[in-house]
Amino acid sequence: MSSLLRAACTVITPHIRSNITLVNRAVRDLSTGIVRKPLLQPIKFKPPTVRVCHSQTVAVTRGGEKAVGKWLIVCGGMVYLAVVLGGVTRLTESGLSMVTWKLLGEKFPRTQAEWEEEFRLYQQYPEFKMKNQNMTVDEFRRIFWMEYMHRMWGRAIGAVFLLPAAYFWKKGHLNSTTKKFVLLMGTLIGCQGLMGWYMVKSGLENRFDDVNDVPRVSQHRLAMHLGAAFVLYTLFLSQGLKKLLPAEEFAVASMKTLRFKRFAYAAKGLIFLTALSGAFVAGLDAGLVYNSFPKMGDNWVPDEILAFRPLSKNITENPTTVQFNHRILGVSTVTLVTAMWLLSKGTRLPRRAYWAMNSAAFIAWLQVTLGITTLLTHVPVSLAAAHQSGSLLLLSFAVWLCHELRFLKYLPK
Repeated sequence: MSSLLRAACTVITPHIRSNITLVNRAVRDLSTGIVRKPLLQPIKFKPPTVRVCHSQTVAVTRGGEKAVGKWLIVCGGMVYLAVVLGGVTRLTESGLSMVTWKLLGEKFPRTQAEWEEEFRLYQQYPEFKMKNQNMTVDEFRRIFWMEYMHRMWGRAIGAVFLLPAAYFWKKGHLNSTTKKFVLLMGTLIGCQGLMGWYMVKSGLENRFDDVNDVPRVSQHRLAMHLGAAFVLYTLFLSQGLKKLLPAEEFAVASMKTLRFKRFAYAAKGLIFLTALSGAFVAGLDAGLVYNSFPKMGDNWVPDEILAFRPLSKNITENPTTVQFNHRILGVSTVTLVTAMWLLSKGTRLPRRAYWAMNSAAFIAWLQVTLGITTLLTHVPVSLAAAHQSGSLLLLSFAVWLCHELRFLKYLPK
């Protein structure tokens, strides 16, 4: 205790000596009874300003954004596989094997009796009556399997989309813009399923009167179904990239870079249009009309290219015209992408945009090579399926390129 007092005196004594006047006044006041303010004012501690750190909240938000982005990319990947499965289903002529449709899925036949019942239903429709009269139950099983897988994969996409969407919505990982996007995509997925059945129904109708008619789905409905799949895939991919790989802000003072951005968007549109024209080629089996390149037979422009009346009918119903248009669009696409690749060499772009451009150029030439090879070899299933999936791969790189150029701005000097 004494040691504490000595330490206190050691600290206080210098202050008393330096303030002797205040000490004398205090002594007088004590003798006269005057009350003054205390010599030592109580220290008022101002509560420190508490800065709320939002790093945890930001981390949660970023984590949620990453999770949502990965989910969207997975959904896009599943749509990609659905396109591949759909192409194989069409090429193997399996799409009309299932003649009923149920929202939650058809029961898969397990016994011989169930297979025979499914086969009996199939026998009532034009494809069997006009084309597959000699088909056996075992042969029917093979085409049924293909269509069944395609349908169930489509339903799997719906489940993989809806369940995480409900979870992310409840956990607050979706902002207002993403919520609107989720509602839009849910609607499109539902419409796509209905569109698939609407397309199949066109091949089950009794509309094949001519002996030369081939029972198949409407090429118009096939194009709508494929086009909707491409739109779904593109939207999933673009939104996923925004969340997982945000584009960099990039300002340039060159009109050359701005023109390149416009070319990129034009190329994306042209790739989509070329792929859509491929749906008409598949729907009409137009790939089997002329199996030569670069000429179509002995001519650059076939004589029957405008054989149908009215003339507009040739665009979507004349197999010769449909193949000719697809060739022109394909050559135009690879020419534009190649020109952009050359232009990019002397243009200042974001770093990842160069990667996307190089990839797009490589896939464009691979795609045109696949297309020509498929044509010259009379459309084998493997090459034709690779060609169709290649179109979606090329569109993927075009979407990535446009994503990287999203915040590219022109600043005049």
